[in-house]
Amino acid sequence: MNVFIIGATGFVGGNLARHLAGEGHAVTGLARTDTAAAALKEQDITPVAADLDARRPAAIDAALAADAAIYAAQADPEQEAATVADLTRALAGTGKALVFLSGSGVLMQRTAGAWSPDIFAEDDAFVTEPLAGFRKAAEDTVLASAAHEVRAMVIRPGQIWGPGDHGHMSMIYQSVAALGAAAYVGNGLAVYSHVHIDDVARLFSLALTKGRASGLYHAVAGETPNRWIAEKVAEDLGVKTRSVTPAEAEQVWGPFGTLIMAASCRIRAVTAQQELGWQPQHADMLTMIGDQRLRDLATPAG
Repeated sequence: MNVFIIGATGFVGGNLARHLAGEGHAVTGLARTDTAAAALKEQDITPVAADLDARRPAAIDAALAADAAIYAAQADPEQEAATVADLTRALAGTGKALVFLSGSGVLMQRTAGAWSPDIFAEDDAFVTEPLAGFRKAAEDTVLASAAHEVRAMVIRPGQIWGPGDHGHMSMIYQSVAALGAAAYVGNGLAVYSHVHIDDVARLFSLALTKGRASGLYHAVAGETPNRWIAEKVAEDLGVKTRSVTPAEAEQVWGPFGTLIMAASCRIRAVTAQQELGWQPQHADMLTMIGDQRLRDLATPAG
């Protein structure tokens, strides 16, 4: 299969590109710069000179030339909305596959660091997180295109972890550099369902080969409350843990990072398992504890 990836130089998109290429697919990827193009070529991924602004038509042409297109970019809301609208319009009537990378943040709950009993499968109703309204709208646009002969699908992972991630564990290691302690917000029982990047890549592969039009698939393998992560980080570095208020947390992680670290976001992957036979192979995010990349984040700058 010829697969075009928007976001092929990012954390998720890059892993998807390498995974699909390793399975024998012909992979092309959007490259905004010559440096990005060179990096893709080194991985045997064919670069497409385009972006999501003035050169967006080139990206749409590349999607039309492929058998399947994957949107895995982290663009601003206006770029995302415009690109998804253009993609679904262009692919209408072709029967080609379009897979959109979303995230469980669309349904996260602001719990001030506390645990939530709510957990959502793919078909469960939820109240959309206001800051993620643009992302939910993009999901809806993609799924609606299935009515116009697009094999359109949405994949909604939990927190994605693995080599090179920037998730909760990375952020807690960073808090040691700022505070001298492994921090969590409130009582630290807020939890994001999580999934390893390799399992996400496998789910995308299954969706491309077996997924149905209008399919929505969650990706999740486990849950680890932030305080548990902080306790393991503290043990690794020989420091204490510390509960912080949202105001204190903003001094460490900024407003958006604090929002994420203080929220609960729990999902189940029912449809992904039943329809695609997907089963995660990596369930324990705490296996990353002690990684030198993470330890380096705990060292104060300068």
